[in-house]
Amino acid sequence: MDDFRRVADAVAADIRAGRLRPGERLPPQRSFARARGIANSTASRVYQELARRGLVTGEVGRGTFVRSAERASTPALAEPTNARVNLELNYPVVPEQGALLASGMERLLRPDALDTALGLVGVGGTADAREAVAGLLSTQGWRPAPSEILFAGNGRQALAGAVAALVPPGGRLGVEALTYPVIKGIASRLGVTLVPIPMDEHGLRPDALADVHERARLAAVYVQPTLQNPYGTTMPWERRAALAAALARLDLHAIEDRVWSFVAADGPAPLASLAARRTVVVDSLSKRLAPGLTLGFAVVPQALTGRVASALRSGAWAPARFALDAASGWIASGAVEDVGEAKRADAASRQRIAAERLAGAAVRTDPCSYFCWWDLPSPWRADTFVAAAGRRGIAVTPAAAFVVGTAGAPRAVRVGLASPPPETLARALTVLAEIAAGTPEDAEID
Repeated sequence: MDDFRRVADAVAADIRAGRLRPGERLPPQRSFARARGIANSTASRVYQELARRGLVTGEVGRGTFVRSAERASTPALAEPTNARVNLELNYPVVPEQGALLASGMERLLRPDALDTALGLVGVGGTADAREAVAGLLSTQGWRPAPSEILFAGNGRQALAGAVAALVPPGGRLGVEALTYPVIKGIASRLGVTLVPIPMDEHGLRPDALADVHERARLAAVYVQPTLQNPYGTTMPWERRAALAAALARLDLHAIEDRVWSFVAADGPAPLASLAARRTVVVDSLSKRLAPGLTLGFAVVPQALTGRVASALRSGAWAPARFALDAASGWIASGAVEDVGEAKRADAASRQRIAAERLAGAAVRTDPCSYFCWWDLPSPWRADTFVAAAGRRGIAVTPAAAFVVGTAGAPRAVRVGLASPPPETLARALTVLAEIAAGTPEDAEID
């Protein structure tokens, strides 16, 4: 049926006529359905169709906002009219990684090796894989025991397994006040309540964690000490030590997300090095290697191994044997480390581009991070800035995507630096700086 398209056409006409203006929020889907006399499912399809046309954008926890009436006929970056510069998705790929990884596939093409790689494997992986990953995750001052390593299909599944194991349905999980959006979806599906913990320039505050826990007990806390998403900052050693002491004092477990730690090779040792019996470390290969290769890791204290393994199995989150065997070979050959070294250089280069093109802006980041947090100048709000950037062919992430609970979203956006080619990134950041130097009224449609 095309009913939903006819309704979408009507809304699109309102946008083109200026009756719905950029940055304006559409009503919740249920309210929209009642007002239009249509089913809730039809309203959902209308909103999806408007998003597909590039007319609206959704912000997690806030709603759906008008993006623009039409894409500009001459994009700011001189790209095809249907092309967009995506500074939301953040998967780094370096030119040399294909060649580095191709050589490691040869052994899997032997019939005997391929037969094995296409078989089943459990969440405990294989002995070779555990040894390889233990070496890969090791840093100065910390080396996980191979027996502590479990595997999942990807990093998000490893994270979901850790949450499911540590937090019962209806339980409370402490998180940084601005946090990785995926943890919000995981918590919702597991029936877990997220509780925001205040932060400062060094990351999550141990004293605030204690205050929140004492008011209403937490089951665990999720934290990103290294290259925190969305800020891109790294918790110093002294703060990690204070957090480890708080975990012991409060009898709490932590889930430490280290998915970006590979680009911070000289950063502090993990929280797990200070609180080994209380910390589950999660990591993956999608950022280290490529988004199409998904393999997640969980380093689990012995006392929790059974619980996390059970959660991974019950969620059907076991790894694929092919990915496990491919990754083991790449780690053993040094290819993963070579790709990681190239990405560290790439991240530093992109940070230099950002520092040049956003000079003078209130940007919070780290010299080795693949993203940065931008506190927008007045009078910009995140929604109006995102809409204005969208009209110029650039997608950035509004602060609301990272907010936990009912707190208001800061006037800020996260800018991912990893995905476009460097020259496209430079031009896109120049355009964003030009937008920020103006006002929302400058960007309005005549």
